[in-house]
Amino acid sequence: MTKKLYPILGLLLATAVLLAACGGSPAPATGDAPVEQPTAAPAEVIFTTPSGYGVTLEAVQSRGNLICGVNSQVPGFGYVDADGNFSGVDVDYCRALAAAIFGDADAVEFRPVTAAERFTALQSGEIDVLSRNTTWSTLRDTELGGNFVHTTFYDGQGLMVREDSGITDIAGLDGGTICVQTGTTTELNLADVFAAAGVSYTPAVFEDADGTFAAYAEGRCDAVTTDKSGLVSRRTVLADPEAHVILDVTMSKEPLGPMVRHGDDQWFDIAQWTVFALISAEEFGVTSANVDSMMTSSNPEVLRMLGAEGELGAALGLSADWAYNIISQVGNYEEVYNRSLGPDTPTYIPRGLNSLYTEGGLLYAPPFR
Repeated sequence: MTKKLYPILGLLLATAVLLAACGGSPAPATGDAPVEQPTAAPAEVIFTTPSGYGVTLEAVQSRGNLICGVNSQVPGFGYVDADGNFSGVDVDYCRALAAAIFGDADAVEFRPVTAAERFTALQSGEIDVLSRNTTWSTLRDTELGGNFVHTTFYDGQGLMVREDSGITDIAGLDGGTICVQTGTTTELNLADVFAAAGVSYTPAVFEDADGTFAAYAEGRCDAVTTDKSGLVSRRTVLADPEAHVILDVTMSKEPLGPMVRHGDDQWFDIAQWTVFALISAEEFGVTSANVDSMMTSSNPEVLRMLGAEGELGAALGLSADWAYNIISQVGNYEEVYNRSLGPDTPTYIPRGLNSLYTEGGLLYAPPFR
């Protein structure tokens, strides 16, 4: 019997040697303490600054002001009056960005750009940021060398007609002429929607908003189309605003917001978090009137946002009080909105989707942490 065990013992010994050679470990015998294996040190994560990172902020700071591409023909969004003063939601975003960078909301030069030239102006470096009622779309986000930051106004395309025309829907425009601005998603949406509805029309195409609405006012077309916000805005400057109606038709989704060039993530972050500061300030009840008292808020997130605690400003390449400067000089999102589109303005547009998420809207900002 003993001799018969030798081959078995030899086989077990050979197996143990083989396991050891292959890096394996035999299981501990019952009752033995498990053998502790050494733990590999975690790999060190090294952040490599991408090419182009920080270039825009450095150039803007060296110049001493921000150059912002805006509209000058759409009251409530981007408009210049007879004295050369710019106003509107998109214009106030430029001021907020300047306040974040310089601590001075007036350190900005407004550069009016048309729909056709706006992307070239951004690509070429003529402007630092585009804030001109521009719709975020796939091809614009991928083929034009730019990045859209968070949406500042949610809109949809509409149609305006003369009240005495009796037109109430798209079908009523069959065979008609429609004024539209070239180089816009508006022109493309018009073709898509009318084709899908089987409605024929003749487009009357113009270079800018002034030309488009002047032609409509002269009766050269049966309807005019653009974003509904633009229709509300432009109706206010027609000779008899009450003689025109905006149809209960929404032809598209139009998320409008600022755009920056590809290649400088720091600049994108600054542009992005400027929008978030405006939205979060409204959510937290921080206004231009109470921002000083909120520096001692019991809400830690408010303190981090205003720079009273933490180093969020340094993470963006800005001073600690960058968001404080935005709110104290420009206000929160609600203040910006009401200044140009609120109930006490000629261009009043109910907030709707442009309300905070807590009030059924789409405005939502990530945490300041």
